[in-house]
Amino acid sequence: MDPSLDTWDFSSPLISLWINRFYIYLGFAFGISLWICFQIVIRKQDKNSKDKSVPKATRDLMTNGYISLQKKDILVSGVKIFYGSQTGTAKGFAASLAEAVTSLGLPVAVINLQEYDPDDHLVEEVTSKNVCAFVVATYTDGRPTESAEWFCKWLEEASSDFRFGKTYLKGMRYAVFGLGNSAYANHFNKVGKNVDKWLWMLGAHRVVARGEGDCDVVKSKHGSIEADFRVWKTKFISRLQALRKGERKPCGGNCKKGQCESSAEEEPFESTSEEESGTEDQQNLNSVVDVEDLGKIMNCVKKEKREKEHQEEKSTLVRNAVKGEASERRAMITPALREALTKQGYQLIGSHSGVKLCRWTKSMLRGRGGCYKHTFYGIESHRCMETTPSLACANKCVFCWRHHTNPVGTEWRWKMDQPEMILKEAIENHQSMIKQFKGVPGVREDRFEEGMMVKHCALSLVGEPIMYPEINRFLKLLHECKISSFLVTNAQFPVEIRNLKPVTQLYVSVDASTKDSLKKIDRPLFKDFWQRFLNSLKALAAKQQRTVYRLTLVKAWNVDELQAYAELVTLGNPDFIEVKGVTYCGESSASSLTMANVPWHEEVVHFVRELVALIPNYEIACEHEHSNCLLIAHTRFKIDGEWWTWIDYNRFQELVQEYEDSGGLANFSAKDYVAKTPLWALFGASERGFDPKDTRYQRKNKSKDISGC
Repeated sequence: MDPSLDTWDFSSPLISLWINRFYIYLGFAFGISLWICFQIVIRKQDKNSKDKSVPKATRDLMTNGYISLQKKDILVSGVKIFYGSQTGTAKGFAASLAEAVTSLGLPVAVINLQEYDPDDHLVEEVTSKNVCAFVVATYTDGRPTESAEWFCKWLEEASSDFRFGKTYLKGMRYAVFGLGNSAYANHFNKVGKNVDKWLWMLGAHRVVARGEGDCDVVKSKHGSIEADFRVWKTKFISRLQALRKGERKPCGGNCKKGQCESSAEEEPFESTSEEESGTEDQQNLNSVVDVEDLGKIMNCVKKEKREKEHQEEKSTLVRNAVKGEASERRAMITPALREALTKQGYQLIGSHSGVKLCRWTKSMLRGRGGCYKHTFYGIESHRCMETTPSLACANKCVFCWRHHTNPVGTEWRWKMDQPEMILKEAIENHQSMIKQFKGVPGVREDRFEEGMMVKHCALSLVGEPIMYPEINRFLKLLHECKISSFLVTNAQFPVEIRNLKPVTQLYVSVDASTKDSLKKIDRPLFKDFWQRFLNSLKALAAKQQRTVYRLTLVKAWNVDELQAYAELVTLGNPDFIEVKGVTYCGESSASSLTMANVPWHEEVVHFVRELVALIPNYEIACEHEHSNCLLIAHTRFKIDGEWWTWIDYNRFQELVQEYEDSGGLANFSAKDYVAKTPLWALFGASERGFDPKDTRYQRKNKSKDISGC
């Protein structure tokens, strides 16, 4: 036996450790590994808590434990505001928006679309970091304004051209505000909707929901188009501030972790501000989420529940508001409209009426002659009050001498004032304007005293008087005050014409003789405008009192439709036909008319001669050269070879009183209150329609003896 073995004692602890040393090493390694893992977890948690406490802007600047001094990225370099305007409203809104953007310290450019070439410059906005705002109006028949016509045409063609593609404008940021009138239901804000759609189809990104301004104060969401714009402008400025800070919409949950691109995505172009809100939250609820995000999801659920409760409360308030709508209707005259009409010399009455002093009233106060109604019908112009109980109209005629500052509509939906108040204030305002001429050089004292006593009322100031629901009561009040009534309608309300009580003289504007030309000239709101027009003429034919067609000749527009005019005369069988050359009221963005469209007096005479040759039983009766106007009268007013186109106003008041006293049974005809027309008023007379009492006429004819005229 080997004696060396006796020196080892296997029962010794050291020997055991040596033999099991591999297990010991393994235990140490496992412990160290656990400690390392624990440290990693602790550091990660500390880092996450620090990230939450550090602002995002600071985190973006952190790189490998130190703060970088690199230059901060510019997220919005400026704003470009494009406008397409016809009457100047869109241009004004663009200027207002530019002022608001400037207050943020951002560069801003206001660009007329007429002066902008999208083919060369629009694609530059993809990389420019600008935000582009489009303020565009909708014009006749849903077409763009003249200034925006080329831009819209280019945009429409590009959106459907495969060569441009759906990413042509990807990277461009834009917003759209449209201007329109909901009275034109078929194409309300059509241009704004189209521009929004076409930009979206080309890949551009909408930064804020499309705004829609409504000229119809009744249907406008905020009471006026100006208020609509202010609300949208506030949203746009708020969104612009968010973009400058780099804020993005919350992730929709439909992306891979760390690769969210929600800020580059958007809803379809038809979306509204209401549709945009809450979309992301709904997506979050429908997505697969991590367990650690359950707390956030539950908060979203609670938030959504609160929003639903709030929405229900809001709906209840809306329903209550609708119930009280009849008693809380909006006023027709908005503050902006009041300001515009006041500048034009209107004296506004209540919420929808107005009165204004006619220039012929001023002229006759000074003994300088009266208007064509004085020549044709014997009106005393200095005693005539020009007013209207309704500033609203159902047409937007190209020759409107108010430049479309008045509201439009197809039915009465505004707050209504009582006729007693309207008449009282109309007379008071008229007298107040007459008083301003006291002591003015040239004003005759006798005419001034007579002018304070209103004898005639021309319901032709502006708008459509027959729209006023209490028009019959208003007429009755006029007649009770011994004031004659001359009412003008645009032939779009046949039922109201049939229901109208007797007036001294009822006018219907016949601005064109064919459907196409009427649509082009009058630009009516009604879809069935032509049938309404024809029905109005038929209703006129049934009237017993004096009726008049009023033709306004617009050179190169409606002077070549003689046969069609003759057919319309047969339809309505009017007592008289006034033919007048259009009056040029100065340059207006609302109309393309120029002085070239105003016919010479000789041209009007030529037209009238040709028209009379086509309509039997009518002849030329009177002429007022200064107004470029002639009167065609039915031969039943030519008695024993003499014209009786003037009116016996006292006799009319007697007849209308008998009519009222009999409850409408004692009707009367136009020939019951006629008066003989003076020789100087007749067509072909040397005076050419000038009253011999006119001081200007006397100065021109000092050497002539006109005492017998």
